[in-house]
Amino acid sequence: MARTFLALVGFIYILLAVWCAFAPETTSQSVGFILKPGSGQSEFLTVYGGLELALGIVFLRPLFQKEVTHFSLYICVIVHGCLVMFRTLGFVLFSGFESTTYALAGGEWLIFLMSLTLYIITKRSTKSSLE
Repeated sequence: MARTFLALVGFIYILLAVWCAFAPETTSQSVGFILKPGSGQSEFLTVYGGLELALGIVFLRPLFQKEVTHFSLYICVIVHGCLVMFRTLGFVLFSGFESTTYALAGGEWLIFLMSLTLYIITKRSTKSSLE
């Protein structure tokens, strides 16, 4: 179950990385960014495209190395916990959100809660198998 969940999250991140790389104007506009030519474009490609690709790889790794599943879940909890924390702060500090922002927030919460649940379950099962 955990490996399937991580694979789904990983594929989503790979797709987002591809979308950021090949349609940066569309992607950035859908989340409220206006890309300044040169620096802004480069920064968006690097941070969004590159970071999302890296996360996708981390979350897909358990498909090929079962023993890293717990670690990948741990990373998923940390990443999405931080996203949820800062997204929530953004909702408190700012206004004027479009539907895409709410959809992203919902997805972040869902991934955070699911990864946390699976992390706890796998930690318990690993601990009990060692005893």
